[in-house]
Amino acid sequence: MRSSNPVLTRLDDTARVEHRVLGAGAARPMTVDDVVVRTVGLLLLTGATGAVAWTYVTDGWAAPAALGSALAGLVLALVISFRRVTNPILVGGYAVLQGVLLGVASRGFEAVYPGIVVQAVVGTFGVFVGMAVLYGLRVLRATPRFARLVVGALIGVVVLSLVNLAVYLISGREALVVYSTGSKVGWLPYVFALVAITVGALTFVLDFDLVERGVRDGLPARYAWFCAFGLLVGLVFLYWQILRLLSYVRR
Repeated sequence: MRSSNPVLTRLDDTARVEHRVLGAGAARPMTVDDVVVRTVGLLLLTGATGAVAWTYVTDGWAAPAALGSALAGLVLALVISFRRVTNPILVGGYAVLQGVLLGVASRGFEAVYPGIVVQAVVGTFGVFVGMAVLYGLRVLRATPRFARLVVGALIGVVVLSLVNLAVYLISGREALVVYSTGSKVGWLPYVFALVAITVGALTFVLDFDLVERGVRDGLPARYAWFCAFGLLVGLVFLYWQILRLLSYVRR
């Protein structure tokens, strides 16, 4: 069974094969603690970079900084994912780029909707912890059918978001996602945001399952960086969806 997160899917495709070829004694095996420590470290790095960007990036440089970090982050994410990178410097670089983007963009939301960033952060980690508890209690299980449904829904959300963005950039029209802060919001963006949040939350079930199986199968410890990177991608995605939904509610 594969994860819905394409980053962690690469782990399933590559690291397991490597482990079988090299043997169990080739390297220290990965543990859950390894993944937790690295995930927390990446989150702290993202948060610290975001705080610096929030404080020191001027309004005149906000748009270039956000656009540049978004594009560079996308390129680096693709490189890490498709080349199965476990280098902590590159993974940390992605966290820094996301921190710049989050810091600058979140400051813009906070200026219009005071208090929204704290609400989004609390909501993001609340959902993450809730999904971890449900997974630990086996209330939600990563069955093949569950995986297929979540993967299909995630692909749908991503494709529709990209189409909506393209339409907005070409014509200025907003449908599923409302980008401008002053626009009125109909029922459709609310529904789409709720669906995106639900799908983003459910992907953690598959990610937890993949990490758990990686630990059980004794994958090399360096793949903890790969897992932490994948979880960071999921958390950032969930944060943006919650932030967007809260901005709709606050209008």
